[in-house]
Amino acid sequence: MSQHSPLDKAFVQLGVTTRNGHDESMHYGAVVGLARDGSIEFALGDPSTIVYPRSSTKPIQATAMVASGLDLPPRLLALVCASHDGSPMHLAAAREILLSAGLTEDDLGNTKDYPLNDDAAAEVLRGGGVKTKLQMNCSGKHSGMLATCVHNSWSHDETYLHESHPLQQRITQMVPELSGEDAAFIGIDGCGAPAHAMSLTALARVFRTVVMSDPTSAPGKVAHAMRSHPEMVGGPRRDVTLLMQGVPGLLGKDGAEGVFAIAMPDGRAVSL
Repeated sequence: MSQHSPLDKAFVQLGVTTRNGHDESMHYGAVVGLARDGSIEFALGDPSTIVYPRSSTKPIQATAMVASGLDLPPRLLALVCASHDGSPMHLAAAREILLSAGLTEDDLGNTKDYPLNDDAAAEVLRGGGVKTKLQMNCSGKHSGMLATCVHNSWSHDETYLHESHPLQQRITQMVPELSGEDAAFIGIDGCGAPAHAMSLTALARVFRTVVMSDPTSAPGKVAHAMRSHPEMVGGPRRDVTLLMQGVPGLLGKDGAEGVFAIAMPDGRAVSL
C-alpha cells in the first residue's frame, strides 16, 4: 500500500502466517458479511472501501450479456463467468462459443497468456507453444462478449472493449441493477476489458442478488450455470470450483489481488 492510499485506514490485519512459532507475514484487507435480509451482519475494516473486484464482477458482465440476448447452454455460460485454468475442456468450450457466432480465436481482443493450469502450461511449453488469447483465463468472457455483439449486430472488432461500446454500456448499467450502487469509477482490467470499481458491500449485494434471482431471469441463469458447472468457472484444483462443489447452493467467484465473493440462496453473502 502506498503511503497516501485510502486503503491504509480502510484495511485491517486479517491474518498472520507463522513459521516455527514466529510471524513470517501479515495479511491486510477488509471483509463484509450480509445477513439473510441483506443488512450488514459483520465487517472487518471499512466495508464502504472502493476496490476493483476484478474477475469477481464476471457475473455482472455475464448477466448483461444474457439480458442482451446471449443464449448459451449452462456449461458454456459458466465459462463466460470463468477465470478458467486453460485446461483442454475450457479451450474447447471457448472455441464452441466463438464458432456459434461465426468467429475464431483471432477475433478475441483479450491479452495472451499461458494456461493457469500447471500441467496444461507444461504441455504447451514442451511442445514449443507460446502464449495465446484462447489460453488466457478470461477468454470465455471475451468469447461471450463477442457472441453477444454478433447477436445484436454491434461492432465486434477491437472496439467491443471500449467503454463507449453498446455492450460495455449495458454492463455498466447492470452494476447498479445488481448492487444498488453505480460504479465508483472504471479502469482497464488485465485482460483489456473495462473494470468497474465498487464498495465491498456492493460486491456482496451483487452475489446476493444473483443467487436469489428467479431461475428464468438473466442473473438467475448465470447463477444456475455457475453452480451447475463449477469446473468451468475455475478448474478441478481451483478454490472457487472446490468451494462450489463442496457447499450445495453456494455461488462464488474469485478475482485478482485477493478478492473473493460468495453468497447462499438464503441471502447471506460475504465479500473480501
